Amino acid sequence: MKKAKRVYFSGIVQDIFFRAFIKENAEKFDIKGFVRNLEDGRVEAFFEGNQDEIERVIELCKNHKQAKIDNIEIKEEKFQDLKGFKILHI
Repeated sequence: MKKAKRVYFSGIVQDIFFRAFIKENAEKFDIKGFVRNLEDGRVEAFFEGNQDEIERVIELCKNHKQAKIDNIEIKEEKFQDLKGFKILHI
């Protein structure tokens, strides 16, 4: 069953290629959506796909070599059937 989740990563998550890492892994696991930096220093990701694959990408993010994640906030969202995965810019 397809799911959608909005994920906020807090900590040292900007200016370390974290968005590119998320995009690469999302595409690897056929996750659709987007990722972007927020002005408050967090990174926001919107993932759509199979529940297990979304969880796998989130777990991979926890192990990014340069990120220091202090908090991850996950919210269930309405599935929108997005096409592709993009890095958005504010």
